[in-house]
Amino acid sequence: MDKKFGSGPFREILRHISYEHLAAGVSGGVVSTLILHPLDLVKIRFQVNEGISVAGVSTPKRPVYRGIGHAFRSIYRSNGFTGLYQGVTPNVWGAGLSWGFYFFFYNTIKVYMQGGDSKTELGPLKHMLAASEAGLLTLILTNPIWVVKTRLCLQYDLPPSKTASQSGTRYNGMVDALIKVYRNEGLRGLYKGFIPGVFGISHGALQFMAYEELKNLYNNHYQRPIDYRLSSLEYLTFAALSKLFAASITYPYQVVRSRQQDQHRTYNGLKDIIAQIYRFEGMRGFYKGSIVYFGHVTPNICIVFLMYEYIVNHKVLNGLFGRIEQKLVDQEKRSRKTSDLIEEPNVIWDS
Repeated sequence: MDKKFGSGPFREILRHISYEHLAAGVSGGVVSTLILHPLDLVKIRFQVNEGISVAGVSTPKRPVYRGIGHAFRSIYRSNGFTGLYQGVTPNVWGAGLSWGFYFFFYNTIKVYMQGGDSKTELGPLKHMLAASEAGLLTLILTNPIWVVKTRLCLQYDLPPSKTASQSGTRYNGMVDALIKVYRNEGLRGLYKGFIPGVFGISHGALQFMAYEELKNLYNNHYQRPIDYRLSSLEYLTFAALSKLFAASITYPYQVVRSRQQDQHRTYNGLKDIIAQIYRFEGMRGFYKGSIVYFGHVTPNICIVFLMYEYIVNHKVLNGLFGRIEQKLVDQEKRSRKTSDLIEEPNVIWDS
């Protein structure tokens, strides 16, 4: 039975798994989120703000921001420094797990496609395929966390009665939000925004395709192997360029996703969201919050990729786990010696 389980494609996939990619992605996601969450908070609030008052359309009462600077000042004035980190807990969990799972799945799939040879070039289409598969698996696992993050970020500083009348509930942290969303809306509530998220997989696919191709072209230009270790500045440059390339093409899906997850507003499906944005706000509506977003994603992706490449290339985790493994081996040796000393008199006595 063990032989069957450990053979075929499943065994091949297991052979290419490297958990350092998971840990490296989690580390980068957590650190970047802790530093840049205030920008993410403001971005979401701009994305859902219709800025209109139309007969027959019920729009919730929201804070009015005259610009990015005014948004930061207003939030800080109302809630202090902690207000700028509203929703940070699910964001840290979501970003950490998303980057961790994404890098883990992506590199497992990529190495499997390469047949274990890191010097094998895959080309743009295979890079996009690997990134798309990794993105879908990651989205399935993390979508509930993103729903909760959006709702906590959109829990405005209003009296409880007003907030309750608009959203029907008030959330007291990440776990409370997960429980209440599931209790009130079921599993569908936890997967709101999933369909726009599926379209958003193209974002990650384009980003990783561009990142890999830029590195390959750069190394080929200097006649170096494609797995050549670059400098930190080179990694940062390619990470930023690939992110800006993908974001400029796919940003509208994020606006649609945020609006579907907004607890203060009800739409009749994705078509209704898209139609209302276009009808009342025009094409500009699909790019609301984009200035804050680009100011957020550029340093964010640089931090994530810098930490990721450093941890993977310098084998940081190999050293850590190597020390742990050595301690376990030493402990096992000591246990065997102790066991031999205890058993030896019994052997003599039995004889």
